[in-house]
Amino acid sequence: MADDIEMTADAGAVPAFATAPVGAVLGSTANLLSAIGTVWIGLMMVMIVLDVIGRNFLNAPITGVAEIAGRSVVAIVFLQISAAVMQGRLTRADFLIRRIERASPASAQLLNALFALMGALVFALILWASWPNMIKAWTTAEFFGVQGVFTIPTFPFRVITVIGCTAALLACLYRATMTLRRNTEAAL
Repeated sequence: MADDIEMTADAGAVPAFATAPVGAVLGSTANLLSAIGTVWIGLMMVMIVLDVIGRNFLNAPITGVAEIAGRSVVAIVFLQISAAVMQGRLTRADFLIRRIERASPASAQLLNALFALMGALVFALILWASWPNMIKAWTTAEFFGVQGVFTIPTFPFRVITVIGCTAALLACLYRATMTLRRNTEAAL
């Protein structure tokens, strides 16, 4: 059963700058954002472990861990999503695409391009909805938490959402363009 599974993700998510400068810059940016998200996961794990130890053994929990962890999950997703797009690792029904690819490789490539374009549309809509919230968070000094106990500004998290959406939108457009270009070159 495991032998039937074939990985179709791109081996080289970051193309060489000489052959694809846009892809190289976008891929490197996506990898950098993903690396920041990975480090953030590690720091969040340490923070949660210390909170659990403090809560259970020292009767002294770390204030704000729940609030920070809740916001961090969303930020981490947006930091890492563009790398997933560039590497072709978004969740989808690959079994259907593989069947279509066996019958008609051009149709499968067209479906992959449509998938990337739909992803671009989704990220554009999220970006459109997130931009005013980011501006509002900056202009009103918005925060979350319990005032007098623990508060943290929402602006950095909103900026991460906007940056992550922008990178994911560009990655989806890049993937769609490259897929359509390969499909056109194969037809010639």
